[in-house]
Amino acid sequence: MNGRNPLPGYAALFIAIAALPLLGVYPIFVMKVLCYALFACAFNLLIGYTGLLSFGHAAFLGTAAYVAGHALKVWGLPAPLGVLLGAACAGAMGLLFGLLAIKRAGIYFSMITLALSQMLFFVFLQASFTGGEDGLQSVPRGSLLGLDLTQDLTLFYVVLGIFIAAFWLIYRTVHSPFGQVLTSIRENEPRAISLGYDVDRFKLVAFVLSATLAGLAGATKTLVLGFATLTDAIWTTSGLVILMTLVGGMGTMIGPMVGALIIIALENKIGDLGQALANLTGIAWFNGLGESVSLVTGLIFIVCVLAFRRGVVGEAWALWERLRAPRAS
Repeated sequence: MNGRNPLPGYAALFIAIAALPLLGVYPIFVMKVLCYALFACAFNLLIGYTGLLSFGHAAFLGTAAYVAGHALKVWGLPAPLGVLLGAACAGAMGLLFGLLAIKRAGIYFSMITLALSQMLFFVFLQASFTGGEDGLQSVPRGSLLGLDLTQDLTLFYVVLGIFIAAFWLIYRTVHSPFGQVLTSIRENEPRAISLGYDVDRFKLVAFVLSATLAGLAGATKTLVLGFATLTDAIWTTSGLVILMTLVGGMGTMIGPMVGALIIIALENKIGDLGQALANLTGIAWFNGLGESVSLVTGLIFIVCVLAFRRGVVGEAWALWERLRAPRAS
């Protein structure tokens, strides 16, 4: 960012998000976007700043979703403890995955994380506490410091506070000496090794931190929606977070948030868009567009790979730099 302080811009963004429910935007939708945005930011910490591509990050989202849901519904824990317990269990699962996979590189690392994630998925499918194919339903929201979280608006500001705290942690991590070492590992791992850094340990810490934050997203999502299902842990959710990160802009702070907004908005609004296109063009096929979310997201992925390799935010920033260049000179 050429030495400029981005924090005022981030503050303005969060103030704008905080005002959305007051402008009539449905709070549940915004909270769902925030949960997936946190999931994407956690994944981006791993791939965008460390250079590790995990195909199994849904395992951490699902672990925390189920643990938090069970803690809140069955054990009756307060909402903060349930969410923190879910995130902690996801971090522990991340440590286990990392110890098994971190010494591998490239596609081997990715495939090991995918295999481990699918093994955990089948555990969730068979386990009694998850509800199997029916999922864990009717998870209570409870309260926080006397605040009634059953009120959507109250919960919205709690979720926004969780997201801001996690975003700040990611920002501080990326801009710390630890984050600079992660970037050097991404750019030139042999050089980092030659400088004396224990590369495997740095990658393991980054993996566990990413898993914990992904778990925080999953636990918060269960609190918001009131249920946890196998969809949270299936491999397609791992693919979804990769898509969010690539569409928004890998290696940027805001990119995963933009990507999450685009993908979640498509999933929720594509049916309305299809009906509008059908009415406008008279082509009845558009009425079934709501059932073709995977087709549309696949097309978006292809377009991003071919034309927007730096993602929406990355390309927008590159364009801004090109426009500024003549004036700066």
